[in-house]
Amino acid sequence: MSDLLENLEKNVIFVLEFLAVVAVLFVIAYAAEKYAQKKAGVNEKIFHTRKIVMIGMFSAIASILMLFEIQMPFAPFFYKLDFSELPALIGTFAFGPVAGVMIEFCKILLKLLFKSTSTAFVGELANFAVGCSFILPASVIYLFKKNKKTAIVGCGIGTVILTIFGTAFNAVYLLPKFAELFGMPLEGIIAMGTQINPGITNVTTFVIMAVAPLNLIKGISVSAVTLLVYKSLSPILKVQDYRVRNKNKAVAS
Repeated sequence: MSDLLENLEKNVIFVLEFLAVVAVLFVIAYAAEKYAQKKAGVNEKIFHTRKIVMIGMFSAIASILMLFEIQMPFAPFFYKLDFSELPALIGTFAFGPVAGVMIEFCKILLKLLFKSTSTAFVGELANFAVGCSFILPASVIYLFKKNKKTAIVGCGIGTVILTIFGTAFNAVYLLPKFAELFGMPLEGIIAMGTQINPGITNVTTFVIMAVAPLNLIKGISVSAVTLLVYKSLSPILKVQDYRVRNKNKAVAS
């Protein structure tokens, strides 16, 4: 009974930590968006009806893509590549950083409706936090000057931050937390990596040889596809958003 209560307490604490990460990233995204508005001399609502609908649509697409995972030959079975950041990045380019964070969060909730967690929510936290480390820098850079050059620069910087943050976050927090919640020694997780790559002998080599390449591949591939398709999607999204702005101005006047 005591073990059950202890495990329950650990899971509750982890969920609260998860929600704290969500809150912090949301505040960062909100502050960046309001600062960009202030610099541009405008004052618009962060959320309006159409944006909420679009966030829901992009979140649904992202949650579906999250179900299709690709096993990487250089990483243990619980590290898989998915392309759920693709609609999140397109959505955040179109509607701002707050929308991007909301898409990342909502896709996790929707994914859990289709498929329960197999990693005690550690994988879901990793996907959310690491995904935001990619889309937030990219979208904030693009937010202040929306052109192809800043989109490329934003995607490049986002990929670098994704790789560095994702690697460090796994080493410092996610791997130890995964071992703790599953009641297994961290050495056991390292051994899974060693079976795939004999060069993996500790946490550092594990994240460098297994986690970093995965994040780098994700960042490059999602950036490439986004840069290819966003130009064709952007006019449709911008026209609709322009209509919403005009409607809001008319109501305000």
